[in-house]
Amino acid sequence: PDPEEMEESENPMPTFPFWRNPPFPPFPPFPPFPKKGNIPQKTDFPVFLQKVMEIAESDEERDLLLLGTITVLSACLGKVYGIYDRRRVYPNLFLFITARASAGKGLMMLCKKLVLKVHRSLRQEAENLQERYQQELGEYNDQKGKKNAAERPRKPHELMLLIPANNSTTGFFQLLADNDGKGLVMETEGDTLSLTFKTDYGNYSDGFRKAFHHEPISYYRRTEREYVEINNPRVSAILSGTPAQVASLIHSSENGLFSRFAFYYLNVNQPWRDVFDTKDKQELEAYFESLGEEVFQLFQSLQASQDIRFRLSPDQEQRFNAFFVDLQEKYLFLLGLDFLATIRRLGLIFFRICMVLTALRILEKGLPGTKMECDERDFEIAAAMIRVLIRHSARVFSELPEEAKPVPRKNLKEEFLGALPLEFNRQTYLEAAQKLGIQPKRADKYVRFFLDKAFVQHPHRDTYQKILP
Repeated sequence: PDPEEMEESENPMPTFPFWRNPPFPPFPPFPPFPKKGNIPQKTDFPVFLQKVMEIAESDEERDLLLLGTITVLSACLGKVYGIYDRRRVYPNLFLFITARASAGKGLMMLCKKLVLKVHRSLRQEAENLQERYQQELGEYNDQKGKKNAAERPRKPHELMLLIPANNSTTGFFQLLADNDGKGLVMETEGDTLSLTFKTDYGNYSDGFRKAFHHEPISYYRRTEREYVEINNPRVSAILSGTPAQVASLIHSSENGLFSRFAFYYLNVNQPWRDVFDTKDKQELEAYFESLGEEVFQLFQSLQASQDIRFRLSPDQEQRFNAFFVDLQEKYLFLLGLDFLATIRRLGLIFFRICMVLTALRILEKGLPGTKMECDERDFEIAAAMIRVLIRHSARVFSELPEEAKPVPRKNLKEEFLGALPLEFNRQTYLEAAQKLGIQPKRADKYVRFFLDKAFVQHPHRDTYQKILP
């Protein structure tokens, strides 16, 4: 049988919930391990996220709504910032949901309802400014040529939160500049952005990558003969698409766009759902729009507040560094240097997830003043999320086109670890190594590394067991 078909049917990709410890290795995955350790419970999440998750009917739906909500809200927290690697960073996240057709990616668009009121309020403000501009323009035209005539009024900004991905380079940058560098891009088809990037007039991929790190973006508007610089872009993005659409958008892991995204590989839910089952269930769009009222309340509170600095506690900072030292060693061994940027940017994504989760506590506790420390529950939630997201990123990384990836498509170390059963002995791992063309001495070396880096444990003589990282 085809290995990919076996992987799809016998070993589904691990999913959240985050309070269930995910398995290792990233692919081919194994069934979830039993609960153990300090895994966050559902009630540890901010109350707002509990409301979002409670309507989910499967683990995949819960994961999708949770990730989508955190990402859209990251675009609404412009007054919250933290210092990461000696630079000021904001909560903005990039998320890519990838799955085969009909896997349920479209549910992600419910998260858009959460920020619609924010978007509409900005559009209403823009319309009011436009009406005032038209009035002032009329007065200017009436007085034009007369003594002491006023200056021609400037066109007002196009205020909005949701910026369309299908845009020209100048159009995208101009909308970003009009909104003080802030915006949210949401597309259910990854092709929309990839096709735009392939055009001469719409290739703003470079600016998109810069926005992730708030790096300045500059452009020139020929019509107004004006040079514009966006000094502090703060863009969030949610895309979804099939694995082929990922490859269409991201041709290589080397251009940096891949490592800026948190990826979630969505399983296809095979059973047919009763699409007419509405007993004791709310209409989803209305439910999410009602939650949007709380988001708008939070947005208004933050707009009226001073900037709020977020930080981890000293103990959390130490655990954060230890966490990523461990992840970097393991995944560099498995996937090589081309995966290094993904690991390191997942550190920034971890920090930003903590910012969003802790900011949501404002809905429960009120504004914290000018400083906000990470809630311990939120730190544990973010750590659990990253443990899963890195596996999903590794899965997507492995499926980039072979010619687009400078490392071999099949990594022997990774295949060897994946080929080992949950419990094995030396004879078992030598047989697995032989099938992969790995010499016994090299197989022994790999197993010693797996032991040293806690991929496996050695509880008894000639007995080995896979364990969690």
